Amino acid sequence: MGLVGAGAVASTSFVQSAHAQQTPVVEMGNNYFDPIGLRVDPGTTVRFELAEGAHSATAYSDRIPDGASAFDSGTISQGRFEHTFETPGTVDYYCIPHESTGMVGRIVVGSPGGPAEEGSIPYGEVPSSEAIVEQGAVAYGSTSDGSRDGGDGMMGPSGHGMMNDRNGGGVGVPVVGGGLGMLGILGGALYWLRGRSTPSENHSSPREVLETRYASGEIDEEEYRRRRKRLDGTGEDSSE
Repeated sequence: MGLVGAGAVASTSFVQSAHAQQTPVVEMGNNYFDPIGLRVDPGTTVRFELAEGAHSATAYSDRIPDGASAFDSGTISQGRFEHTFETPGTVDYYCIPHESTGMVGRIVVGSPGGPAEEGSIPYGEVPSSEAIVEQGAVAYGSTSDGSRDGGDGMMGPSGHGMMNDRNGGGVGVPVVGGGLGMLGILGGALYWLRGRSTPSENHSSPREVLETRYASGEIDEEEYRRRRKRLDGTGEDSSE
């Protein structure tokens, strides 16, 4: 039992050590850090990698735990920057050229704590430390509680933000379909009305009109012969 217990302790220690040695990556893109919130163990090295543009990863000197070093990559346009986080607590950082646009981020080392928890970040918005600890990493474009934003919140990594209601107020397919449906109804009505027209409207020949009225019983044989004879002799319209 003692050997099993010692083995378990050694195994746990190894897992924790390996976890601390992993290198999480924070992407620096078009005015954003992604993930914007990250939780790491003390002793973890975080890599800040450029996706586009020129950026920096610069710690707020007054928003880091006591005893922690204020890292600063300087503005870089290529390559990467790494920093090892040793002191537990909350670390807020920013991009020098784009701080005013809200390009900020937060890293919780171990558990939340320190000056960063005592007030709001000067620019932009970062997720709450509780959400970061719970999720491990909070993607850029999420709300302060770590959930995905569906409205006017943070802009996504594309740099264009999320559209309200997804339709952007444009003319939707249902509207176009409704208009086409109305046109179809009107066309059908016109076709039906034409089918209801009188024989005199459908036939240009007086002889055809006479034949039709005789066949339908509208006039008798004597009247038919009289009008037919008149039509053959004079060429006048004998339909009446």
